[in-house]
Amino acid sequence: MTKPNNSSKRILENKKQKVLSFPSFLIRVSRFALFAFSLVVVSVSIGTFGYRFLADLSWVDSFYMACMILTGMGPITEMKTDVGKLFSSFYALYSGVAFLSITAVFFAPIIHRLLHILHVEDSNPENF
Repeated sequence: MTKPNNSSKRILENKKQKVLSFPSFLIRVSRFALFAFSLVVVSVSIGTFGYRFLADLSWVDSFYMACMILTGMGPITEMKTDVGKLFSSFYALYSGVAFLSITAVFFAPIIHRLLHILHVEDSNPENF
């Protein structure tokens, strides 16, 4: 039996591999950005629907409140019901983690490329 090749399952190359070409890097950044954007859309949707149906805000106020909480700017409307206050509390906790995670997903390929360029091993040791 032969071992399966795990290199095709890796998302990012390791330090012994060559630096990815710039066009391929742009495709990678686009994929990560699309995934980060989809996480933002899902997070804002959760907040918008929650504020609309649990806190009884209008659609525009719900969207605005969800965006402001997700980005860490803070609430814009006072919650009048206990259910709204509970949802707002849990959504704020979720948003803190989500915002940091989404930022990490977005910047991961850029930081990886920078670190990869600095740490790539040269095949000819005489250049050092």
